[in-house]
Amino acid sequence: MDPEVSPGPLPPAPGTGRPVPEADPGLVRRWRSGGGELVELLSEVRERLGGVAAFRLGPAPTVLVTDPQAVQHVLARHPDRYVKRSHRARLLIGDGVLAATGAAWKSQRRLLQSQFTGPGMRRYEQRITGAARTTAARWEGYARTGQTFDVGREARRFALDAIWRSLTGHPLDDGTERELDAVAAVATALPTLPADGTDAQVAVAADLARIDAVAHGAIEAARGGAAGPDGPGLLHVLIDAATERPEYTDRLTRDELVTLLAAGHETTATTLTWLYLLLDQHPAAREQALAAGAEGSAERRQGVQALVHETLRLYPSAWILPRHATEDDTVAGYTVEAGTDILVCPYLTHRDPELWPDPEHFDPRRFTAPDGRPGNQGSYLPFGIGPRACLGLQFALRESTVLLEHLLPVHAPVFRSTPTKAAFGITVRPDGPTPATL
Repeated sequence: MDPEVSPGPLPPAPGTGRPVPEADPGLVRRWRSGGGELVELLSEVRERLGGVAAFRLGPAPTVLVTDPQAVQHVLARHPDRYVKRSHRARLLIGDGVLAATGAAWKSQRRLLQSQFTGPGMRRYEQRITGAARTTAARWEGYARTGQTFDVGREARRFALDAIWRSLTGHPLDDGTERELDAVAAVATALPTLPADGTDAQVAVAADLARIDAVAHGAIEAARGGAAGPDGPGLLHVLIDAATERPEYTDRLTRDELVTLLAAGHETTATTLTWLYLLLDQHPAAREQALAAGAEGSAERRQGVQALVHETLRLYPSAWILPRHATEDDTVAGYTVEAGTDILVCPYLTHRDPELWPDPEHFDPRRFTAPDGRPGNQGSYLPFGIGPRACLGLQFALRESTVLLEHLLPVHAPVFRSTPTKAAFGITVRPDGPTPATL
């Protein structure tokens, strides 16, 4: 699924580079006293010091990486030197593939990989289309009655329906949807939870219990042979694996299921919400996508996909990717010592004016015009790159495109109000409701 990485020239030997430039401590103190978002500090560090720069939040420096060559070096060329130590969502997803490391991660990813490429994706096409048609029917009702609805809520509903059908073979019912609101509640709370793991667990215990009840109910139903109207789903793949792999206990099956639920709907929902907010500001982009070709044509699909890609450029699904250096290395000519924490920041790479002219402007033509986007793989990575890139990349792009092909020609939301800023948590989401009529 990942693009090939060309070998290029041999890098300098580890430890032979220059020291990484480090931000003045006063910059960090001013940021702390102002109570700003982490992205504001990172943005200023990059602006002052460039695409490989250090700053200190504690006694040891953290290295910020936004230069595309350095991004490629860390994530794609040498993932063995720059590893994930823990996932911020472990409280929610446990030992699922997003949080797993080492041999366990390799085994879990190998099992799931085939489900999200080529023939595996074709297996879920009908289910994604079913979820899109259900959403389109709801929107027809909103248009007919003039009812106000929340665009973000609708996006979450669609994305959750699509992944639930793909996991279980069943359409999402209202009761399951209500219980799985707890997934978004925990994900939203994660950045503000106590540092102590036990206290954090207690703070979201009720929501975790709701999630566990839905997960264990689905597992038992699938184990009992209860395939849905669309046939067995991805959950059955996990259950079948347990017959041959003892590591697939009920707990790990639960963790993988919740991982796929959380990662499989929250990022897509956020992208679709941002896209509609951006189209509200740039209505001509919708007309350009629809004018690219006739309904069902490859040209129309390319135009719609360009809307999604440009949205992901501005608001990538993975806005920050923490890594930990396991050995001394040289990155873009700078020495990185073993034990250093690394922050790769796609959000800032995607807004670098040296890579993306007029980077704050929403312009989907970057992804349709020749030479409209930078050629380096590390310049555009909304789902990460390398072996730990998001497994669901193709799934997310497909479901977004299918929904938009159903909705864009018919409906244009008119927002009653819009969020004034973004909230930077596990994802970058609009910080507020998105009420609209059609």
